[in-house]
This record gives sequence, C-alpha cells and structure tokens, in this order.
Amino acid sequence: MAIGFVRPQTSLEWKLQSPKTLMSTSHRQKDSARQAYLQLADAADAFEQYANPHAIRIAAIADGIAEAFHMAPQDRKSLRTAARMHDLGEVAMEREYIQRAGSLTDEERIDLERHPVIGEKEAARASADRDVQLLVRWHHEWWNGTGYPDALRQNEIPLAARILRVADSYAALTDARPFRPAMSEEDARKQIIDRAGIEFDPAVVTALLSLSDLEELKSFAKPEEPAETKPADDDWTLFSLFMR
Repeated sequence: MAIGFVRPQTSLEWKLQSPKTLMSTSHRQKDSARQAYLQLADAADAFEQYANPHAIRIAAIADGIAEAFHMAPQDRKSLRTAARMHDLGEVAMEREYIQRAGSLTDEERIDLERHPVIGEKEAARASADRDVQLLVRWHHEWWNGTGYPDALRQNEIPLAARILRVADSYAALTDARPFRPAMSEEDARKQIIDRAGIEFDPAVVTALLSLSDLEELKSFAKPEEPAETKPADDDWTLFSLFMR
C-alpha cells in the first residue's frame, strides 16, 4: 500500500528557522501527522469493512483503560496512535479472506499471523515512533504466551499492548461486518471475561469493565438482528470468527 507523507525537515533546515516560524511549523507538522494517522485508520476500517469507525473507537476505549492505570501522557499518546494504525499490516497484505465469511483455513491463519510484523514496518514507513511500532507488532500477544508474533507472556507484554489487545477485541465484538452482526455489550463483556487470564490480562479486563460513561463502549448491535452467541461448534470458534 503506497501512502504519501511529507519529507521531514533536516536538522539544519530546522535550526535555520526563526523561533516564531519554528513554533508554527511544529504545530503544522503535528496536525499533519495526526491527519495522516487518521487517514490510515480510515483506510484500515474501509478494508476490514467495519460498519462504523473502528480504529478511532479502539483508541478511545484504550485511552479510557490507560487513564484507569494512570499511564503517562506520552504513553497514552503512543497507545492512541498505535490503535489507529494497528491493522495496517492487513491493509498492506490485501488478502480476500479477511473480508470473507466463514472460518479461515490453516494456511490462511498462518498467513494472517504475519500482519503485526508487516504492520510494524508500515508504521515505521509512516514515521511513527518506535513505541508505536512495537505496540502494532505486539497487539496480538496473549497473556498466556500463545499469541503472536513473539509468544510473549504476562508482563513480558508491555501494558499498553495488553490494553490494546482488550480494546481491539471489545470494539470488534460490538461492531458489525458484512458477514456477521455485532454482539450486544453484555455478550461482548462475557466473551472478554471468559478469556481473562488466557488471552487477556485480568487487570486490564477489570479496568475495561469499570468504565461506565464512555460513549465508545456502546454496541452497534441491532435489536432485530442479535448476534448468535451459542453456535453449533463452540464459543472459541465464534470468537475466532469475530476477531478476524
């Protein structure tokens, strides 16, 4: 995926500017970077075919959890940026199975597990800082060590990445895609709780459940089209289908 970005100024070009121009340029660059990240988020949402803005919703949920942990402002900023960029790898891969209904084959699942590493590289190309790149890389690591790409476990996974894992999952469960409806808030919380201590950090799950007045937590499930939460096979297969 080719995405254009303005070339950063060299250190010499930066130093030759007056303080007033420097401040103005700094604000413009920050605004440009934010707009670029939002455009990347929109591109990922469009490719994954979520019915509503997905990446910025994850960013808001993740930031709410991060606030509960009293994370430093810069760490929260990196987390929000990573949330917007987390699935760039899927966009770059452009696999049709990401948009297809039904289970993935073993080969497709193995192929899909490459997307965090590809996303890390895409984040670097987009001039995101190293913290953001690593959060993109590690947003599919599991608390019990069976995630990917590096099989990190428990506190080996940075807190921000553990938060992103939970926020991404909750947002995905409660929004619709062309091949399945959204879950209700109650059902999504149950799915998250069932995986605490396995996929998710239990402390992060507790923090998510403690949030009550965050608009982005509301489900997009339609009352007339509830998501089926007890399929013929099992809940783990259901969760896998939702978390493509």
